[in-house]
Amino acid sequence: MNYENVLFQIYDRVGVLTFNRPKALNALSAATLNEVANVIDSVARNDSIRVLILTGAGDKAFVAGADIKELNSFNPLSARLFAETGQGVCFEIERLPKPVIACVNGFAVGGGCEIAMACDFIYASDKARFSQPEVNLGLIPAFGGTQRLSRLVGRAKAKELCMTGEMIDAQQGKELGLVAKVFPAEQLFDETMKVACMLASKSAGALRSIKRVVDGGVDMDLRSGCALEAEASGVCFGSEDMREGVSAFLEKRKPDFHGSSLKK
Repeated sequence: MNYENVLFQIYDRVGVLTFNRPKALNALSAATLNEVANVIDSVARNDSIRVLILTGAGDKAFVAGADIKELNSFNPLSARLFAETGQGVCFEIERLPKPVIACVNGFAVGGGCEIAMACDFIYASDKARFSQPEVNLGLIPAFGGTQRLSRLVGRAKAKELCMTGEMIDAQQGKELGLVAKVFPAEQLFDETMKVACMLASKSAGALRSIKRVVDGGVDMDLRSGCALEAEASGVCFGSEDMREGVSAFLEKRKPDFHGSSLKK
């Protein structure tokens, strides 16, 4: 399928979604969000795609926030609907039962920062910059930024970043726990793809369970989270991937995972 605002390519078992509005610094319009939702849905239904990378076209921006020209036309109702659309896309990224890596190659501002935070982890260029600057427009983050940022960097720091609109660089983001790794700009995509291909070779069922248990357990008390973990562990023990992984270990060879179907 052809898109106007994003590109979608498949490299072996890795899908790459590229925000493709470089003249607008890949700003998010309603049409862009709808296209992203469409891609996420297609990835969810395609078992041959094991991992998804999100990145931005050009060398300046991952996503430089929402499209301000479009925002300027909103009334309170349309603004709420736009916020709900953006939140919906972020939830779809989180719910995707496959690893999603944000490959942040430049500015991740406003909605761009929020989309990056919805991914499983962030790899950033040393030129990347992160910000929730909505306060400077008399607004607040609306795609889940106040909620995900506080879970990643703590309540006090999240309030400071949202209240001041301060922009931080990739290294600061790493120190705060927002960014997983920082790479030189010219190495970022290759290093991200290297990790994506490595993940694609692992058990899809185990990766899906890890994502579900970590995300589901974070808002539970410890005992409930551990119960969720134990249940998921038991399910993994009934999979073909588990049998292949154990056999490969005992036979001192590399495992060849094909799926996660349960023993019959």
